[in-house]
Amino acid sequence: MARLIYSAIASLDGYVADDDGDFGWAAPDEEVHGFVNDLERPIGTYLYGRRMYEVMVAWETMGLADQTPAMRQYAEIWRAADKVVYSRTLERAASARTRIERAFEPEQIRQLKESTERDVSVGGPGLAAAALGAGLVDELHLLLGPIVVGGGKRALPDDSRTELELLGERRFGSGVVHLHYRVAV
Repeated sequence: MARLIYSAIASLDGYVADDDGDFGWAAPDEEVHGFVNDLERPIGTYLYGRRMYEVMVAWETMGLADQTPAMRQYAEIWRAADKVVYSRTLERAASARTRIERAFEPEQIRQLKESTERDVSVGGPGLAAAALGAGLVDELHLLLGPIVVGGGKRALPDDSRTELELLGERRFGSGVVHLHYRVAV
């Protein structure tokens, strides 16, 4: 049975983007990017909302010749995985191995987890909040950057409570800290 994993790069105060929608400060360096690649390799399916998909689809067409080794590896990982985009407005996908669903249905995600061997990732805080609220998320990977942005789009929902068990942590030279949690049952 697959796990549903929520991963996010956030500011120390818990935002994935600041009040202006900027998240450039979250770009991982080569060390962190290599670590993220290791986290992403077991993923067989990515679940995205429209906005997160529109950010991530750049990995489909990005020229890789000028990119770092970690970025080239990530592009390969992302392109090899299936993608499900939840959107009421997106007409068609701009990437291979991608399908569009009009509504997030928790029972479909439960069935996906039961029917696949490779893990599933939920991307974006809005969709992750819905998955957390439905009790679908098994693990969280939070990479906290050494910056306080003071507001914006929160990585985790304000209106829910989820008990977590810390499985591990790691510090990086850049000041980023990785926290790995399992949802307590």
